[in-house]
Amino acid sequence: MSLGDPQAAGSMVTGPGEPVGGGMDLGAVRPLRKDVWRRFRRNRMAMIGLVFLVFLVIVAVFAPLIAPYSITQRVPLFREGPSRDHLFGTDIIGRDLFSRVVYGARVSLKIGILASVLSLAIGILLGSTAGFFGGKLDTLIMRITDIFLAIPYIVLAIAIAAIFGKSENTIILVIGLTGWLSITRIVRASFLSLTQQEYVEAAIALGYSRTRIMFRHILPNALQPIIVYGTISVGGVILTEAALSFLGVGPQDPTPAWGLMVAQGKGDLVNASHLLFFPAAAIVLTVLSFVFIGDGLRDALDPKLK
Repeated sequence: MSLGDPQAAGSMVTGPGEPVGGGMDLGAVRPLRKDVWRRFRRNRMAMIGLVFLVFLVIVAVFAPLIAPYSITQRVPLFREGPSRDHLFGTDIIGRDLFSRVVYGARVSLKIGILASVLSLAIGILLGSTAGFFGGKLDTLIMRITDIFLAIPYIVLAIAIAAIFGKSENTIILVIGLTGWLSITRIVRASFLSLTQQEYVEAAIALGYSRTRIMFRHILPNALQPIIVYGTISVGGVILTEAALSFLGVGPQDPTPAWGLMVAQGKGDLVNASHLLFFPAAAIVLTVLSFVFIGDGLRDALDPKLK
């Protein structure tokens, strides 16, 4: 087909109101969220993680209906293995382990989500401030971050727990106040690159306030790494809670924390391995589900990584 072909030329001409390109509507662009969801669904491991997470949330919400016993109810069977009446067996004082693992989903999700939200809020605020303003303020925030990184995490956690006591709220506070270091650096790096973009310079020229530019113009464009990190960090928080509970810093008995159950079952690994296996399996599966979802979101939000 040549450029002088009248049929070819005619095919390029459109009437008033007709879409360019022979009927293809360039305005009918698929929404970004639908495109992200389409790419996310293609990741089989991410979908498996999402299904397990939905299942875990249902278990946590309907725990009183699912668990056959309360978390403190005892039966005259100590360290009993799995049976028809006790699917996961009983613990060292005769409590139903299945019921405690089911209720433990509430504890882990509560700590994981709230501590992640707290650390993300601190990290986004400090990172965006450092990256946007730069100069001495940037240096000050980064040096404070370096100081916290130099303090052994366990020592800091034990110190905070000694002040506020050992409970779920303390663990949320401990992890939230110490987990903002990485996200601060990530947000700062994103803001340093985005502040050089033309749309930011245009917003400054139009006289918009710094707060508006930071949180309405730059932050939405820096959400991709924040969403991915936040999703993965929930699993990391659950793992951290388990480690702190294992060391005796976390929630105390009778709170059904999975890490605490692992700590209580470590001494009976040979004679009653179910005491450690079932809560440890719950921790592993939950953390893996968040990691798979985070990886799926990373690929879906940035198709260039494929």
